[in-house]
Amino acid sequence: MLARIASLLGSGPVNDDRQEHERIQVATCALLLEMAHADKSLHELEEQVVKDNLTEKFDLSSESVAELAEYAQQERAESVDLFRFARVINEHFSIDEKHEVMEALWRIVYADGVLDKHEDALARQLSSLLRISPKKSIELKIKVLDEINPDR
Repeated sequence: MLARIASLLGSGPVNDDRQEHERIQVATCALLLEMAHADKSLHELEEQVVKDNLTEKFDLSSESVAELAEYAQQERAESVDLFRFARVINEHFSIDEKHEVMEALWRIVYADGVLDKHEDALARQLSSLLRISPKKSIELKIKVLDEINPDR
């Protein structure tokens, strides 16, 4: 899998559906990993939320998720901005699918129980890049908080 997706994000037009689907997976994973690293430390719970989301969203095996995460981590580290990942998602995801990504991002933020200022700023940035209104982003944030702690 890694060899196949090695050139996807930087390439021009993609010729088949499989390559395009892998490109979408890399972009989604990269944004999730960016959020998981936003507070400068990757907590085990955050990593698990990323893996669970990728497994569920793309119906991947744990081995495929590990390969995808490894490659997306490299792409994320080499990237100068997040726009290229958001662009892929905007091109291929419906608004509901983008809301699912935003909800996953909020789940990563609250996996360790703390809203770090860097995570909050990144959530606002990604919401904008994914063309999600601030109001909807806050609704998704509240939904996650209510699920985590209904008595808050």
